[in-house]
Amino acid sequence: MAIYLPEKTQTSTDALTPRQIVAELDKYVIGQRAAKRAVSIALRNRMRRQKLSPELAEEIAPKNILMIGPTGVGKTEIARRLARLAQSPFLKVEASKFTEVGYVGRDVESMVRDLVELGVDMVREERLEEVRAKAAQNAEDRVLDLLLPPSPVAPDEDPVAARDRQQQTRERFRDQLRSGRLDARLVEIDVREKSSPSFEIVAGTSVEEIDINLKDMLPGFFQGKTKRRKVKVPEALEYLRQEEEQKLIDMESVSKAAVQRVQESGIIFLDEIDKIAGREGSHGPDVSREGVQRDILPIVEGTTVNTKHGMVKTDHILFIAAGAFHVSKPSDLIPELQGRFPIRVELEALGKDEFVRILTEPKSALIKQYTALMDTEGIELHFTPGAIERIADFATTVNERTENIGARRLHTVMEKLLDEVSFEGPDLPEKSVTIDEEYVTRMLADIVKNEDLSRYIL
Repeated sequence: MAIYLPEKTQTSTDALTPRQIVAELDKYVIGQRAAKRAVSIALRNRMRRQKLSPELAEEIAPKNILMIGPTGVGKTEIARRLARLAQSPFLKVEASKFTEVGYVGRDVESMVRDLVELGVDMVREERLEEVRAKAAQNAEDRVLDLLLPPSPVAPDEDPVAARDRQQQTRERFRDQLRSGRLDARLVEIDVREKSSPSFEIVAGTSVEEIDINLKDMLPGFFQGKTKRRKVKVPEALEYLRQEEEQKLIDMESVSKAAVQRVQESGIIFLDEIDKIAGREGSHGPDVSREGVQRDILPIVEGTTVNTKHGMVKTDHILFIAAGAFHVSKPSDLIPELQGRFPIRVELEALGKDEFVRILTEPKSALIKQYTALMDTEGIELHFTPGAIERIADFATTVNERTENIGARRLHTVMEKLLDEVSFEGPDLPEKSVTIDEEYVTRMLADIVKNEDLSRYIL
């Protein structure tokens, strides 16, 4: 999963102290102070490093973080919110989907290539914002040229007067275009068909590298043909605006800026790292697990990866690894990889008190989400404090009796609780629904009591 936002990097985050970073994270993630402290220090150290001399800055490596804790306690959410806060290219990958070289699966360098693609998207989006007004103006002029082609000047007519008359007519058309009075008119434009090769080559190298080589060898093959189409004015405006935006953006400078940004502020979140931790003296698949660790090691400790946007050094990319470590332990990772994650943080399991806070406190709390969803149907949903306590109580009970999936249990409980309201909502004569303790008990008590049912339903 990938997340990216337009970046105003240093200016917005430079002012944030570790305490303020933790306060920002508190708006979205409940508890886990130790993990928040660790990531806030890591982010602040990045800002500090950018103020050093280039020689010293090159020597300072990021302090990678290993988060240890059960599922559903906020490991991924902390990293995701940190990336949004830092306005950095951020990539979340499952460590278990990579395999050792020679086995079927993705090779580990693809995570860096994916991160670079996100960086390119971020920078391109910023440049688009800068040129959007100019592109819209150019597109408008091109549509006016199609609607009002220049007419030849008569031999006996004054050229200056003819030009002024044409300009006045053009401006009247421009006003009509902006007010939407020409929306029904059809214009003819050249549209480029999107073309992609209808084959894929799988060889000893990665598919991406083959793709780069093909584009170099057959530049015209990937361009797509153009054909003339009659479209309505709004569609023509949108298409021509996009075309003008692409003309105004220098993709070479975008690629350079993206590579630089990824190298200096990229964050890779390696989830499920415990799944590739092989135990001592084991055989079979665990040999491949250790191979994946050895493949990941150079990426984490710093290497150069070849991407289609240029060579990318991973020395200063921040890696945050996370795992439940139910079966294995962090010490089951190979020693070299353990040494590359100097900061270790243990996240605590969540209980009833945390569930109550998760339901109500964060900016996008579950109660707020469901209330807003039902509001679209004109239904006012009210939760009493007692009902919220009861929901948290039921979620905790199910977690204790079955598998502990942390805060994710609240989603299943809430879905079952509001099943009736969600289904009957549009047809309800009474548009105000109050969820109280009795309602929660009626909807959930029998399922929670029956352990077999709760295993399958909640």
